[in-house]
Order: sequence, then C-alpha cells, then structure tokens
Amino acid sequence: RASAKSSLQMTQIHADGGMYTYVILLRGINVGGNILLKMDDLKKAFAALNFGNVRTLLASGNVKFETAKSKEAALAKTIAEALQETFGSQIGVIVRSIDDIEKLIASNPFKGIKVTKETRLYVTFLPEKSKSNLKVPYASPEKDLRILCATDTEVCSVLTLSPDRNSVDLMKIIEKEWGKNVTTRNWNTILKIAG
Repeated sequence: RASAKSSLQMTQIHADGGMYTYVILLRGINVGGNILLKMDDLKKAFAALNFGNVRTLLASGNVKFETAKSKEAALAKTIAEALQETFGSQIGVIVRSIDDIEKLIASNPFKGIKVTKETRLYVTFLPEKSKSNLKVPYASPEKDLRILCATDTEVCSVLTLSPDRNSVDLMKIIEKEWGKNVTTRNWNTILKIAG
C-alpha cells in the first residue's frame, strides 16, 4: 500500500496544474476533553505532506493550505491517514475549497437574524451527502434551535442559549439527522477562515 505522502504526490502529478487553496475542518479537536493537538504540531504535519502556505486558524482544528487541484475525497483520505500515522488517533477530516467557503459566505444564510449575546450562528459541515427526513426550515418546540437551511454539504442553524439548554443539548438533533461524522463551526470562525 502506498504511503499517504506518496499518494498525495501522485495526486499532484495527475492534477491539471496550478495551486488551489483548501480548508481542512477536523472533527473533535481540542473540545470536550477529546483529542488534544497543538496547532504547531498540526501545522508541521501538514507541511510534511508538501502542502504550501500552511496556516492554522484557532484551536478547533482548521487548516488552510495550497496544493495542486485535487479531488476533495482523495485529499481527505490522504490527510486522515497521515494524521492517524502522526498522532495515533483517528480524526474526522472534512475538506472544502476556499471557493466553497466564499460561496457559503456570499449566500448570507443568516441574513435578517437578530443576534444577541445568547445567539449562536453555526454551520455544520457534512462529509458526504446524507439523507434527513427533517423538514427545513425547522424550529424546535422551545424555539431555541432553528435550522435555516440544509444542503448536500452544509446545515446552517441558529441557537439561543439559556441556563437550561446549552449548545451541546441543542445540537443533538443535528447529529441525529445528519450523522456523527459532521463538524460544526461558529459563523465568526467561517469568516476568519475566509479572511
């Protein structure tokens, strides 16, 4: 079996030229006592894969880098294998092109939402197209969770926190409907990733 590094090099050889910016969103990094990774170590792991201009953003497992144009599924597989080899843990990897992130921002999914200190704007990224029977837009009976839109790749939701219900409680329906391999980012994090 070819190593993750050689698989990536083959991907680059067969690409159609030019450098493209991708964003990696890792699942379960540095939250809830799960997998703990220093961003410097993560950056080194990506640099070892011959990616260019590697940058980490915040501690929640967001990495931007440049490489030859590649299929996102192939990139995700290569990176997941390399991270497991480097850190000894299986880490969920979701890949998006920077163009995808910019299109998401341009769609302005939270337009018209009044934001207070209790409001959280979240985008949940799906690793693959998945089926949900939930009718969207959706509002929880308590009206403290609203799912504004859902596509094959993302789910955009608004949470209103209260002493009785925190974000973990409110987001359970997301995993129930779209699976446990999703990863969620605050809207402000998405804006920083694109910046």
